[in-house]
Amino acid sequence: MKLKSGKTLSCRLALLGLPWALSGMATAAEIATDPGDYAALPPGVDLGIVYYQHTERNAFYSRGDRVPGPFRLKTDIGLLRYVHFTKLGDYVIDPQIIVPFGSVSLKEPASESSSGVGDPMLGGTLWLVNQPERKQWFGLSAFASVPLGNYEARKGGVNMGQNRWKGIFHAGYVTGLGDHFMLDFILETAVYGKNDDYAGQTLKQDGSYSAQAHLRYLVSPQTHLALSYFHDIGGETRLNGVAQHDRMNNNRLLATFATFVAPDLQLQVQGGQALNVENGWKESSRLNLRVVKVF
Repeated sequence: MKLKSGKTLSCRLALLGLPWALSGMATAAEIATDPGDYAALPPGVDLGIVYYQHTERNAFYSRGDRVPGPFRLKTDIGLLRYVHFTKLGDYVIDPQIIVPFGSVSLKEPASESSSGVGDPMLGGTLWLVNQPERKQWFGLSAFASVPLGNYEARKGGVNMGQNRWKGIFHAGYVTGLGDHFMLDFILETAVYGKNDDYAGQTLKQDGSYSAQAHLRYLVSPQTHLALSYFHDIGGETRLNGVAQHDRMNNNRLLATFATFVAPDLQLQVQGGQALNVENGWKESSRLNLRVVKVF
């Protein structure tokens, strides 16, 4: 994206490079996993999950360089997620639905905001390896993001919905490392449909890719600590066929504390920030909260 000064830059930043993703804007994986997500639970178990994510972004980068000027973008996102573990032949699967809601607020260099319900996601995981006695799991996931969320074309990327279909695919592996450590490794790829009403233009996006790793320390059977690393690449956009030169090559860290406060109720808190951003908004801080109810 060729950057210009003054009002032109403000208007372009208000419209470009901000499509909402489940993990928080276009500078991150579409679905950011949590430690332990790819360890299958027994068939018949149901999970009701509520998430809250607060992020602050105070810098904007283009081709690895920080763009001068005031920048501020804030998101407050909630997620409702229902997961059902069952069997398909000899394999465990977990069909699920995810419904986002919340608000996106651009403060500087322009002022714009949006709130409401985001695009719901439908999908699940099929476990090809499910060996809890050996602390090993391997699963393949597929999700479809359905363009049903709140969307106003004039706001461009400052929307909860994206007015386009998305397909998100994961391969996740979990293994034990001795008695107290677990390693989770997930690869993601995402493909995007076009948005034919993006502030009066047509938005297309190349596929994006993410590598996610979680190292967990099992304090007890009920409690764990974790350090997570996310690296995201690809996803360059084009407006009316013109490349925006906004390809991702970004990474961030996240620390996790999770514990069961009752046999069927888990609480989790996470904090982190971006390390490096090549193009787009840089996340200065993130707070995630999660409550899991087991049925």
